[in-house]
Amino acid sequence: MEAILALEDGRAFRGRGYGASGERVGEVVFNTSLSGYQEILTDPSYAGQIVVLTYPHIGNYGTNPLDSESVRPFAEGLVVRELTQLASNWRSVEETSAFLADFGVPVIDDIDTRALVRHLREHGAMRGVVSMTDLDEASLVSKAKASPSMVGLDLASRVSTGFRYDWKEPSPHVFQTEGRRERPAPRFRVVAYDYGIKHNILRRLVDVGCSVTVVPAVTPASDVLALKPDGVFLSNGPGDPEPVEYAAKAVRDLMRRVPIFGICLGHQIIGLALGGRTYKLKFGHHGGNHPVLNLETQKVEITAQNHGFAVDPDSLKSSEVALTHMNLNDQTLEGLRHKSLPLFSVQYHPEASPGPHDAAYLFERFAKMMEECRR
Repeated sequence: MEAILALEDGRAFRGRGYGASGERVGEVVFNTSLSGYQEILTDPSYAGQIVVLTYPHIGNYGTNPLDSESVRPFAEGLVVRELTQLASNWRSVEETSAFLADFGVPVIDDIDTRALVRHLREHGAMRGVVSMTDLDEASLVSKAKASPSMVGLDLASRVSTGFRYDWKEPSPHVFQTEGRRERPAPRFRVVAYDYGIKHNILRRLVDVGCSVTVVPAVTPASDVLALKPDGVFLSNGPGDPEPVEYAAKAVRDLMRRVPIFGICLGHQIIGLALGGRTYKLKFGHHGGNHPVLNLETQKVEITAQNHGFAVDPDSLKSSEVALTHMNLNDQTLEGLRHKSLPLFSVQYHPEASPGPHDAAYLFERFAKMMEECRR
């Protein structure tokens, strides 16, 4: 069926509609990963966003339950150059179009995604509408302009779990690029804040000997401390970090009591808890090929990233905070650690999924930190 993607600045793209028929609004962003479309679409960090994939041929290996990073797709819509209706892979259970239709996610293909991505790079990520029902461009542009801005939007509390639960599942061998090795028995009790947590983060924590309890985003520090954790993990998540003040308060209450490791939104929340500021990037970092320099080792890591905000390094106290990682594309802050407290964070995704595993060592670093704090 015919479909339209309309942007708030008046630019519109016509194509073919698949997945769920209907209309969805969101911030339009692009992702440069070559594979992993199912993991991308089921990452809760994409809540409130319409995802444009730069790789032209999507859907050729289908979908399967193991590759989902959460219970359902959270992206508002998918924009691609070509969506195949034929899945050819021994792991495939369902074609991509049918999988997204099951969860009400619309897809538009036959779009010049190169022109669209160049437009977003030049003008920045912006609000948009994917529609298969209203095909009037002026009407859709008006709807895009009337939709909520990502700035000031707390989405973490919307995507977070509503109840506490334990996670015990390790990574399957298909994801263990380090090879077969004996998995350590649970040594540490970790409480993981769910701001939009991915399954492979939880698996990686189990892989390094953690017994994980996941708690809702709004859980106060007193409830976490009552669980007597060896460490606290702050997850990824969608939206603007500044309205998530309840999370920054919890971190301030916890950071002198227990080791803390944060990634993505968790990194931004730590930055706010330490008195820093965050700001919105022009078009964000979304993809599996971002080079990051470890400032302490001078080694470069190729990383998976998905975020639209960043921590302002100039807003952090140099007497308390060490800057540990820097993005080599735009020199934005990608990691920090406290100089006297057991606390560190990175902006990128060390669990990848999809993406390289250059930064998987950070989970081991968290385990080592918890071990040292026990002594």
